Amino acid sequence: MTNRERWAVALAGLLLIGLLPTACSPRTDTNAGADGATSEAARPNEKRVLRIGAIPDQNPEKLNRLYGLVADELSEQLKVPVRFVPVTDYTAAVTAFRTGDLDLVWFGGLTGVQAWLQKPGARALAQRDIDRSFHSVFIANPSSGLKPFSDPGDLQQLKGKRFTFGSESSTSGRLMPQYYLNQAGVELSDFAGGNPGFSGSHDALIALVQSGTYDAGVVNEEVWLSRLREGKVDTDKVLAIWRTPGYANYTWVVQPGLDEDYGQGFTERLEQAFTNLSPDDPRQAQILELFGAETFVPASNSQYEAIEAVGRQIGKIR
Repeated sequence: MTNRERWAVALAGLLLIGLLPTACSPRTDTNAGADGATSEAARPNEKRVLRIGAIPDQNPEKLNRLYGLVADELSEQLKVPVRFVPVTDYTAAVTAFRTGDLDLVWFGGLTGVQAWLQKPGARALAQRDIDRSFHSVFIANPSSGLKPFSDPGDLQQLKGKRFTFGSESSTSGRLMPQYYLNQAGVELSDFAGGNPGFSGSHDALIALVQSGTYDAGVVNEEVWLSRLREGKVDTDKVLAIWRTPGYANYTWVVQPGLDEDYGQGFTERLEQAFTNLSPDDPRQAQILELFGAETFVPASNSQYEAIEAVGRQIGKIR
C-alpha cells in the first residue's frame, strides 16, 4: 500500500468516528453566535433567562448590588435563570419593556403606567408597603433663605429660585411635585432662568442642592431618609422644607404571557416570590433593607389611575 493510500484510509476512519467536521455534517446548534454561544431561547429543555430591570434612580453601585441579590433570590425560588439588565435612563427602561427585552421591571408610578399602556396585558405585580402612600420631600440649601413650612401654598416661595427636579420621568422627583407646584400656582417658567433643572437621579439631586448649584429641589423620601441614616447628607448645607401628601408609587411590572414561556401559574409564583420575602432570611432581609421596605404587597394597575391622570394633565402621558 502506498503512502497516499495509507493516508486515505486513515482520513476515512477519522470521518467515520466523527473526530473531524465535514461541510455536510448537520449542526446541532443553529442559533449559536459568533463566539459559539447558544442563544437563550435556543437551549432545548431549558427555560430561557428571565430578564429583570429597573429605572436607574440611584447610583449604579447600589442598583447592581440590590438587583444582583434579587436575581439570585428569584432564580433560587423559581428554578429559572435570572439576570439583571441595567438601562441608561428611565425612557430606556420603558422602551426595553415595550420591545420585550425586559420581562420584569421595577418602575416608578409614572414609568409603570407608561409601560403597561404601551404593552396591553402587562400589569403591576407587587409594590413595597411604603408605595401605597409614598411621599416626596422638597429640600433647600440654607443659603437660599428658604425655611421649612407646612402650608403647600408656601411653595410660591420657590418662584425665582434655582430649582431642580430629578429625572424628567420620575414620579417622586418630578411628576407629583410638579402637580403640587401647579396647585400652588407655581409654573415651571417661574423658576430662575425660566426653567427648572433635571438632575437625572435622586442622589445627584441631593448633591447639587447641597453644593449650592441649585437653591432647592425635590427628592424621593425613601432615598432622602436613607442618605440621612447613612450620614451622606450634610445637614448644615441642605434641609427638608416640605413633605408632599401620599400617593401610589413604585411597582414591579410584569410582561403578559410569561406563563406560556415558563408554565402555568408562573406569574403568580413570581408575585409570591416578592410578597413572601421575610426579614428572617438573611438574603431576603438584605433585599428588603436595600429597598427600604418591611414587606412587599400585591399591586394592581387601578392603584395608579391618579398617576395616569396627573401624567396626562402635565403632558407626560398622551
